[in-house]
Amino acid sequence: MSRRRSPLIPGLIALIGVLSLASLVIGPASISIPVALKALVSDQGAASIVVREIRLPRTLLALLIGWIFGLSGAGLQGLLRNPLADTAVFGAPQASAFGAVLVIYSGLVGTLSWALPFAAIAGALLSIALVVAVAGRSATIVVLVLAGLAVGSLAGAGTSLAISLSPNPFAVTEIVFWLLGSFEDRSMVHVGLSLPFILLASGLILKAAPGLRALSLGEETARSLGTDVGRLRGLIVAGAAIGTGASVAVAGSIGFVGLVAPHLVRPFTGYDPARTLVPAGLAGAALLLAADCTARLIPSGAEVKVGVLTALIGVPFFLWVIARRKAELVETPA
Repeated sequence: MSRRRSPLIPGLIALIGVLSLASLVIGPASISIPVALKALVSDQGAASIVVREIRLPRTLLALLIGWIFGLSGAGLQGLLRNPLADTAVFGAPQASAFGAVLVIYSGLVGTLSWALPFAAIAGALLSIALVVAVAGRSATIVVLVLAGLAVGSLAGAGTSLAISLSPNPFAVTEIVFWLLGSFEDRSMVHVGLSLPFILLASGLILKAAPGLRALSLGEETARSLGTDVGRLRGLIVAGAAIGTGASVAVAGSIGFVGLVAPHLVRPFTGYDPARTLVPAGLAGAALLLAADCTARLIPSGAEVKVGVLTALIGVPFFLWVIARRKAELVETPA
């Protein structure tokens, strides 16, 4: 198994490098790879403006957000010992969007305010904590999904209500497109806005890695090995909420990356939840970079939103996992 696992992380890093380079050169303006690389470090006229101010920010955001979604998904699946656990299943993106929309439409903050991530994080934290509390220690995946569906639907209804009551039709149009999830027209300001929170979230989840390995043997066994299960839950829930909130605050709702990424790498990690964390984060980054590149390649009058593409991939994958493991999912406690 070690020989199978050893090239995984280097391979994913290499894939991310290739996709990042592709992200810098793909777009309406044709820029070659050598020119794109030179534009990053020297003045190449218009090419430097396109690469540095338009494509580099969206590349970095796709990388950062894909990483934290993949990492959060792996952490939540390890915590609940359930292959369908994900922030999207918990309604966290919808709740984050509701928190952000609420403060924007109340006039408290602008779209580039530091208060916006905090509002989105508060929404995500509330949704995840609520679903975990409802699901409890012995809940099946049915209870988990139903609780997440209820929380996500409630948050979505709140967002729709806030939009429908807005007196500004231009702001409504902007926020609807933002909720679809996109890296279009993002700048380094957005990268700087999300980076501290994503780093903090990553640290919290990675800190829980040893505890996740012990928890895979069962709660009682984990406690007997000295694992503080309550602290472990707090680390992962807080990390997932902070990462989701910061991501939604700058890129809108992008779902299912955290569900798909851990499944892609788990066969190569020995099904060890601790070893799955970093590869899942890297796989999430690669997946979202690939989705963003694909969104720019699809011929259309307006750019296809990356959140739409991830949903088109994630929903069938979600149904496939349920169909493949339905007996286990119904009988196994979360």
